[in-house]
Amino acid sequence: MKKGFITKKLRTGKRILEEDSSQRKIERIQGGKFTWLDLQNPDRGQMEKLAQEHNLNSLNVEDCLTKFELQKLDSYDNHFFVILHFPPLSQKAGISKNSQLSIFIGKDFLITVHQGDLNPLVELVELCMGDSDQERKNRLLEKSPGHLLHEIIDVLVDDLLHTSRKIIANLDEMEDRVFDERKSVARSISLLRREINRLRRIANPLKKFVLEIAKNIERYSDKEHEELTLYFDDVIDHIDKVIETLEESRETMEIYKDTDFVLSTEKTNKVLGVLTIIFTLAIPATVIGTFYGMNVNLPGGIGDDVMFLGPFTTFIIVILASAIPAILMFVYFRRLGWISS
Repeated sequence: MKKGFITKKLRTGKRILEEDSSQRKIERIQGGKFTWLDLQNPDRGQMEKLAQEHNLNSLNVEDCLTKFELQKLDSYDNHFFVILHFPPLSQKAGISKNSQLSIFIGKDFLITVHQGDLNPLVELVELCMGDSDQERKNRLLEKSPGHLLHEIIDVLVDDLLHTSRKIIANLDEMEDRVFDERKSVARSISLLRREINRLRRIANPLKKFVLEIAKNIERYSDKEHEELTLYFDDVIDHIDKVIETLEESRETMEIYKDTDFVLSTEKTNKVLGVLTIIFTLAIPATVIGTFYGMNVNLPGGIGDDVMFLGPFTTFIIVILASAIPAILMFVYFRRLGWISS
């Protein structure tokens, strides 16, 4: 055993827990006819030891140690190996990565390898280690490894279904924000679209591999495969609901994106229209003011003795000469409908 590795043996029934200071854990749970080994953050030595005990393929061991591997299923004479992806329960800001679950299943063993961020699976392991729900624990462990594998996939798919339903709730909130001109939703729409696309990349391949698992599980179910087939059909039905929800959400997000673009363009056009009208109405004042700023004789200007409106004759003439064209343009724009009430 490597230096710095702390071994703890805690006996609850036939359970042995091994863990080290870097959060590596091996849970060995003895069922009625099989052994379940759950590994969190395993190192190469632990995986190679298991490979020797259960005659596992070395390439599959490498896949388990890889942080991110494509979903796959390899079938052998005494077992099959599958990699599935699921969304983690929590995500760090700016990081969007899938959780990988590697599974080996044989006639008398089930091995699950993950990074510990699949909370439904971690809770299922804790349930089988404790005595809080003895009835469910017996139901999980007394049958075949195929039944336990179904339960593991079922709870993870249910969590995926719950995540898709949260997206629906976010869509309802997004609808109100899209039509609120005081709020900018472009970033929120982009983030939600990214989340929907990420879940679609998980759910679509997941259905294919669960179908393959349902076909291969017959060899490891002690002639109970007909019942297991019905169970896996229920899981596939849940995945179909997830896919359907995500497709509907994707279409809705496209509508929201287009709506937000149209409303933003309309708002921008209104602002530009108002600024253009203000600039247009200011043109007469600019022109008249420029003329009276010159050193030339104009009515009421410099060098003109005709001050028929008093000392402010020049100012009054500039104001009138600027205001009358502006008022006429305003009335004309109003009649054209460019300025609404």
